Amino acid sequence: MLIQAPAPARSLHEVSLSADLAVIGGGAAGVCCAITAAREGLHVVLIHDRPVLGGNASSEVRLWLLGATCHMGSNNRWAREGGVINEIMMENLWRNPEGNPLIFDTVLLELADAEKNLTVLLNTSCSEVRKASPGRIESVSAYCSQNETLYRVSAPLFCDASGDGVVGFLSGAAFRMGAEPKEEFGEGFAPTGEFGALLGHSLYFYTKDTGRPVRFIAPAFALKDVENRIPRFRQFGTNQHGLALWWIEWGGRLDTVHATEEIKWELWRVVYGVWDYIKNSGKFPDAANLTLEWMGHIPGKRESRRFEGDYILTQHDIVERRAHPDDVAFGGWSVDLHPADGVYAAIAPSHHLHSKGVYPIPYRCYYSRNIENLFLAGRITSSSHVAFGSTRVMATCAVGAQAVAHAAVLCKQHGVLPRAVGAPEHIAVLQQRLLRTGNYIPGIRGADPADLARQARVSASSTLRLRELPGGGPALPLKKAIAQMLPLPAGALPVFTFRADVAKATRLDIELRVPSDPGHHTPDIVLERQTIPLEPGCNIPVRVEFASTLKHTGYVFVCFQAAQGISLHTSATRVTGLLRLHHNWREQRADRGGEDFDIFAPERRPGGQNLALQSEPPIAVFEAANVVNGWQRPTSQPNAWVAEPGADAPGLRLEWDAPRTISEIHLFFDGDFDHAMESVFMGHPERAVVFAVKRYEIVDDANRVIARQDNAHLSHAIHRLETPVRTQALTVRVLETWGAPAAIFEVRCYGGQTPAA
Repeated sequence: MLIQAPAPARSLHEVSLSADLAVIGGGAAGVCCAITAAREGLHVVLIHDRPVLGGNASSEVRLWLLGATCHMGSNNRWAREGGVINEIMMENLWRNPEGNPLIFDTVLLELADAEKNLTVLLNTSCSEVRKASPGRIESVSAYCSQNETLYRVSAPLFCDASGDGVVGFLSGAAFRMGAEPKEEFGEGFAPTGEFGALLGHSLYFYTKDTGRPVRFIAPAFALKDVENRIPRFRQFGTNQHGLALWWIEWGGRLDTVHATEEIKWELWRVVYGVWDYIKNSGKFPDAANLTLEWMGHIPGKRESRRFEGDYILTQHDIVERRAHPDDVAFGGWSVDLHPADGVYAAIAPSHHLHSKGVYPIPYRCYYSRNIENLFLAGRITSSSHVAFGSTRVMATCAVGAQAVAHAAVLCKQHGVLPRAVGAPEHIAVLQQRLLRTGNYIPGIRGADPADLARQARVSASSTLRLRELPGGGPALPLKKAIAQMLPLPAGALPVFTFRADVAKATRLDIELRVPSDPGHHTPDIVLERQTIPLEPGCNIPVRVEFASTLKHTGYVFVCFQAAQGISLHTSATRVTGLLRLHHNWREQRADRGGEDFDIFAPERRPGGQNLALQSEPPIAVFEAANVVNGWQRPTSQPNAWVAEPGADAPGLRLEWDAPRTISEIHLFFDGDFDHAMESVFMGHPERAVVFAVKRYEIVDDANRVIARQDNAHLSHAIHRLETPVRTQALTVRVLETWGAPAAIFEVRCYGGQTPAA
């Protein structure tokens, strides 16, 4: 029993914490930064002002986690982000293919809770910054309303991933808010008056069929006269809810930090008004049994402050895909700007500018230019408003945050501050650290000097020579142009034979296309055109013999133009590094500073089967040596060892001239980086991607099993051996996959030397 006498005043309970790195903000960026840094040995405190992790991806907002894959609707092939954010998305697929936002919460919470070096403070809001000098933060104070505790967190390094940049703001870091005029950066997409200065907020809602009539009485504050107030009212319907109505957006003309509550109330008015319209206008009789199951209580924010680093990313970096010496991350979402009036605007709710492929982001965007120990992560990183239209999406934010975490490790190791990590000798190490943990940086090849696999001879028990993709998939009517992507070595092309069902005598137009740059997958160069006459019949062979030669190894696109009465045969066989695409649309944005090109996109599984084909000679690009070539995903080639289909326990062998002591083994499997894996709402037809390895074992030169995994479903596996093994050879035996032929992108082996240190 506690009895307290009256007192003149009392103070809050205080707890002081110290860390190597304090991360403020537990959205996707903050979570990935904190987990990455903790795994790399830093003591981390993560401060988050909400009851669950994930920010806009959490069950409180329910926005899908997405990035450079662009919903698989662009030319960005194999563009899903790597590292911890990829682990999160693949684990969520494994546990939660239905896209339940509550389950996604648990994926994040479990991963954070598992890190012994990580302290997570939920429901804790940062409200004060103390500084050791004008340019250096000493500590932050944050209050938890749930336990009436004031936390004071001291650290040599801070990462602001709070979304609105509260630490940067309080510390005096230079920032921008709103759109720059076109003249400042010469950006063709710089917004005019109809777009306003900022992107607005959105609120989502879910509905449920109860099986019996449900009455809805709208609150008094609900919007009236939806048809006259909302120009796009015809898009409302009983099958539209949640993220299908992302365009219920508002606030782009207001201060999106300090007016957030005002914006939220207006969005509540809109959503309850829309639901009243659906339920009570009499125009939606199929809404009778629907109830409003869930409504967002906090808005999903898109834009507020953007803090200045030593480099400001602009539209030119994105559209031109500019490389920088300090690149550490990448993006690929389109430049996506919205009208300032949001849901009340008469123009389209979003306007896009695509680049031909993913673009790199330099390290100089991820720290404050005037607060020397402040990293930037999430949507507050250094960019123009136009470039922000692309960099703001969560998975892009997350990969930048993972770079911040590794940079913080280097700061501690070398006793330096964030800017110093930008020196060439540190950047090279930072880039290799990122690649070691499964991240991807365009144009940067893995070359870790501590990786013993790079010294080994590599061979395999079997290697795919692609002679045929047998039929067995569904017939594909040529209602729109389609393309089969094929990786080929330099020189003359094979002769291909496809199969078709032809309803009547006709002609089939075929193009051979290639990318203008091996760094992207936009088929913007037509090398050759052919027209092939076809007679009616089933299973008609279509022989395609191109006269062109390839100047360098890369992907070709065999494109079949739309044609009535023709269906192409497809194959049930999936192979790492092969994709069949369809013509999605033509990107024409020259007036906005972009380019004119075709966009070919894949179909989502269970669709998207490759075309059935024969190749003479066979395609030979799936060699065992690919696993030490420094790439962990398809680029201009598959970059994978692929075994012959049906091979019994195919093995990949690494052999050295003399025995090596091995303590750590990394395996990088095919997690299908072309799959967007949206975290919520959409749902997916599988729990594990068909290209992934399910069961495998690793044996030494005496055929002793030193590591094994069953029911594997992630793309990056790390085996840290309790007792290091002295061996002259290692063999990885693939015992079972999830459906496709066995494939491995990379093998790394480490001994006593610190990896990428």
